[in-house]
Amino acid sequence: MRDLGVGFKYLVQGQKWVGRHGRWFGFGLLPGLVTLVLYAGALVGLGYGADDLAAWATPFADDWGSPWQGFFRGTLTALVFVFGLFLAVVTFTAVTLLVGQPFYESLSEEVDRSQGGEVPESGLPLWRELWISARDSLRIVLRVAFYGALLFACGFIPVVGQTVVPVVGFCVSGFFLAEELTAVALQRRGVEVKERLALLRGRRLATLGFGVPLTLAFLVPFVAVFLMPGAVAGATLMVRDLRGETGGTDEAGGTGEPGDAHARERGRIGGNLPSSGGDQGVHDIPHLRK
Repeated sequence: MRDLGVGFKYLVQGQKWVGRHGRWFGFGLLPGLVTLVLYAGALVGLGYGADDLAAWATPFADDWGSPWQGFFRGTLTALVFVFGLFLAVVTFTAVTLLVGQPFYESLSEEVDRSQGGEVPESGLPLWRELWISARDSLRIVLRVAFYGALLFACGFIPVVGQTVVPVVGFCVSGFFLAEELTAVALQRRGVEVKERLALLRGRRLATLGFGVPLTLAFLVPFVAVFLMPGAVAGATLMVRDLRGETGGTDEAGGTGEPGDAHARERGRIGGNLPSSGGDQGVHDIPHLRK
């Protein structure tokens, strides 16, 4: 159970890191704000159309008498909206990271740089990084959709559907949310999706300790936007621990010591980059220099 606290610690350290690097916090807000507007519009549309969707999907209930028809379709409408909200919470991070790929990748690099040692770089052009990110995000979304559909069906089970299923749902959301956030740092290290999932499963409690609180916080849209930069920073710090990467001065408050026995072999590591000394402007963001 100690690992739950370890995961939460990295979440807190990430927020502290961006608190000390104001410009990076500001850059990290922009993609979240854009995504928030898109998702807010989609959820409003779903809220207005969920009842029509429920009626269209259940033509067999047209001849049912009152109150059974209203109760059945009302319950189905609520479940459709909850399922849509579940997918929105999980995919919000994926879409935000895709929209803000250059910003978040540079933020993650700066976190690595602040810890000392080597700063991994993918060495790929922007279009290639966006393609890989979109492809990997789609794979994760399909997994989430599968678990979401399964949990949606289990929600009809009396008692269990109202107690156990929501808890399992938050754990599933938290795990995959952590995967999406750590992908920023792991993609730069050349780590593929299957390896990333195996790495996180090896420290499942730490992953849940990081992801579940974020999932709960992300239920409040504006909170999600403001926590995203720190979440990316915290995920980078956690990746360094999971992979046993050492560093020098740890500005996030850690010790800079190697990770534990669960750390995996390093992937591709880029060359050293010169220290920037902290805050940087847009001119320091790869892909935006030109």
